[in-house]
Amino acid sequence: MGDVNIPKTPRGQETMDKICRASEELFSQKGYYNTSITDIAQRAEVAPGTVYIYFKDKKSIFKYLLEDLNRTIRKEIAIATKDCKSRYEEEKIGFRVFFDFARKHIGLYKIIWESQFVDGELFKEYYDNFASRYMKRIKLAQKNGEITDIDPEILVYCLIGITK
Repeated sequence: MGDVNIPKTPRGQETMDKICRASEELFSQKGYYNTSITDIAQRAEVAPGTVYIYFKDKKSIFKYLLEDLNRTIRKEIAIATKDCKSRYEEEKIGFRVFFDFARKHIGLYKIIWESQFVDGELFKEYYDNFASRYMKRIKLAQKNGEITDIDPEILVYCLIGITK
């Protein structure tokens, strides 16, 4: 992503993490449009110029945060379900991990849903990306006879809808 400078040092990563945590809190509390770079910098306890070392602008922070949340939840689910013996077990554990994650990131849904107003394409990409990866797993389960032969896209969006 050209709008983000990934840190090269542990100290830089720590600073970027503080900026991301502050952004997640503020975007979920105040919303994207009512949060400024200055607000983020103050919450992260860094100078406003420091934010610009890592991010081009507020929208790049928002996009990075959304992509990072998506990547993190998928990773946590993958780790938790790696030893599952059935798709049913994967779904059960996956939902539990997802809801635990959502509890830790209480503003997650607000950020996700607000993305449709910040950048409609970003919102669509978020769900398309999540759904396409999910569909691969569903198709495999169908091939193995664990899930009935129904349209995997419809099933995936129904299962995603359950989490809303």
